[in-house]
Amino acid sequence: MAGVKKKIAVMTSGGDSPGMNAVVRSVVRMAIYMGCDAFCVYEGYQGLVTGDIRKTEWNDVRGYLSEGGTLIGTARCMEFYERPGRRLAAKNMILNGIDALAICGGDGSLTGADKFRSEWPSLVDELVSMGELKEEQVAPYRHLNIVGLVGSIDNDLSGTDNTIGAASALSRICEMVDYIEATASSHQRAFVIEVMGRHCGYLALMAGVATGADFIFIPEKPRGDNWQQDMTKIVKKHRDLGKRKTIVIIAEGAKDINGNKISSQMVVDLLKDPNGLKLDTRATILGHVQRGGPAVAEDRILATLQGVEAVKTLLEATPESETCFIAITENKIVRKPLMAAVEATQQVAKAIEAQDFTKAMALRDTEFAEMYNCYNLTTTVGQTDSVKLPANKRMRIGFINVGAPAGGMNAAIRAGVAYCLNRGHEPLGIYNGFAGYVRHHDDKPFGAVRQFNWVDVDDWGRKGGSEIGTNRELPEESGMDLVANYIKQDRFDALFLVGGFEAFHAIAQLRKAREQYPELQIPFVLLPATISNNVPGSEYSLGSDTCLNELVEFCDKIKQSASATRRRVFVIETQGGRSGYIATLASLGVGASAVYIPEEGISLSMIVSDIAHLKEVFRNDKGQSRAGRLILVNEKADKLLSAKLIADLIRHEAEERFEARDSIPGHVQQGGVPSPLDRHRAVRLAIRCMEHLEQFGPASTIKNDPMTAAVIGIQGAAVVFTPMETLEADHTDWKNRRPKAAHWRELKDISDILGGRPVYEKPHEALKGAFAKDAKRGLIPE
Repeated sequence: MAGVKKKIAVMTSGGDSPGMNAVVRSVVRMAIYMGCDAFCVYEGYQGLVTGDIRKTEWNDVRGYLSEGGTLIGTARCMEFYERPGRRLAAKNMILNGIDALAICGGDGSLTGADKFRSEWPSLVDELVSMGELKEEQVAPYRHLNIVGLVGSIDNDLSGTDNTIGAASALSRICEMVDYIEATASSHQRAFVIEVMGRHCGYLALMAGVATGADFIFIPEKPRGDNWQQDMTKIVKKHRDLGKRKTIVIIAEGAKDINGNKISSQMVVDLLKDPNGLKLDTRATILGHVQRGGPAVAEDRILATLQGVEAVKTLLEATPESETCFIAITENKIVRKPLMAAVEATQQVAKAIEAQDFTKAMALRDTEFAEMYNCYNLTTTVGQTDSVKLPANKRMRIGFINVGAPAGGMNAAIRAGVAYCLNRGHEPLGIYNGFAGYVRHHDDKPFGAVRQFNWVDVDDWGRKGGSEIGTNRELPEESGMDLVANYIKQDRFDALFLVGGFEAFHAIAQLRKAREQYPELQIPFVLLPATISNNVPGSEYSLGSDTCLNELVEFCDKIKQSASATRRRVFVIETQGGRSGYIATLASLGVGASAVYIPEEGISLSMIVSDIAHLKEVFRNDKGQSRAGRLILVNEKADKLLSAKLIADLIRHEAEERFEARDSIPGHVQQGGVPSPLDRHRAVRLAIRCMEHLEQFGPASTIKNDPMTAAVIGIQGAAVVFTPMETLEADHTDWKNRRPKAAHWRELKDISDILGGRPVYEKPHEALKGAFAKDAKRGLIPE
């Protein structure tokens, strides 16, 4: 059998979820790239039993990224529950020469897969003994390797932060809640919104955090016997503060502490009670709209990267390898033992059934419990004095946005304000950045520094832009002496900055100025927020996910227009400054044929290679309706070769065989309603920042503590604070306004592979200074 290609199959099983098609595309194309034959199993386990297993070619999965559901189908299969059905499935796989299988589904589907694998040797023996297959037929397929990818909108598998489809479902929920909030506020109504989640409250919890819901019900943390009184107290308090609307989010599996079901109608009746709150109340059950529609950018990218990792896992597996699944922890794709995760997941349901809710919360990932605490901190503002600090520990904290607007800025400010009010700190907004602080500090009737009112900030979470204004001006440009003087005058004990590279630069300037201005010897912390995702110290910045969603949606619409004029290339210019993050991640989400980024640059030879590839693609086009091709170009990838010029070059070289157009979405990428990911990460990270500042206390002597000027960031699988001193010296490319090392650079290679881009000659690095002069004079060899 030497020289026979490895054959890898992919299937989707269980309930469909957005992003499953991205898994199929990724596994198929990565398998082909790695020299394997790729197969799709249609209709899940049913397809294994009936033999609906089809060899799949590269172009067969074109257009899959923008489609919802699963294009290869999923179905319940009672035959597979019985051993004869599994034996038939094994026979069909062997007849197709397949002994490696990637399965995207929920914990039930993955449990079935592991059982199938464990029985495989005995199933093969039975097929031989029963005369259905010959020994020489089964000899090369004595072992089956399986890898799982978790497709579930509930995000209910332990061991991974996110499952494929959860982000899209959460996006649908938040979108619906945002719509409902508008009418609720108009009529001063209450709305009870029921979301999916029988045993997992992820969707309800995260939607509650992202939308600022007044009350939530989740299975893992049931309400006590007095939940009616608790909810009435909180809702009444919010109404007394001046809120015009009430939003309650309830998971379908919600129960009280005694295991009794809490229905959405029970909550409606309580809110409407003529002897109680007397609120005009409506109920909305979102149902299957939550799992419908195309996947958002996060799910497309997650599914794509996990699909690539799944193929690598299968090729590296041995007969002794434990069945694993592909997980994500913070920002890192990892392999984990499948059955340990399935067992932990099942233990959650058992713990809930046994009313051991402490264990149920502990079995979820650490972010789940943290987000529940974050929700309570940002919802029950001013409800209890038990969490307030003693008067001598309370601080005056200034909140300031620096740089361009980014989705999630307002959610971060709202969360920080809520934390401060609960703990007894005094949060103050500094309006319009350092420029506003210095030039309009003493304006009448409103100066640049204003106290936050909770009712005013409560609905900021779903707002894009910056409600306190933002400005790119740095402290040195505004006047460091004035900044220091006003900080002293305002008696700030700490500054909380939310912004991009300008905010990073601002903290660097403030830190260095401490020697000259003692007033600046207070702690500063930065929460990165920029669509460019170019702040050193973090692999993720608020706003980048919102930007990716806008850009992916824009590209989908542009690409769709090619269904009428099949042979067309769209060259789209992305924002991102001198960071290619947005262009690269978007290329994974839309399946771009090529992407040009500043870190690599552009050369004419690259463009020539890509044009030759496009000619070949269109020459071999079999008439598929999804024939539009995309090329993404970062706005600063090259000084000369712009998106328009590249489109012109393609059009010229096409010789009327196909068309080319350029398109610039511009600031559309910055705007819009923040994504749920940007919202709930803003809440989580902002509260961490408040806790970080709080540890130094008021009037601290912080001169020699490097952590008093720090950046919070997600790095790999952890959330960390890094001193500015370290970042400035070792990790910052100041000229290009980005980190020296880009964690996402390998994703560019994956984008090229899955886009089918041929190998091209990398641009040569430009000579500089005396070397350039000598080269021009012919004094040194090229």
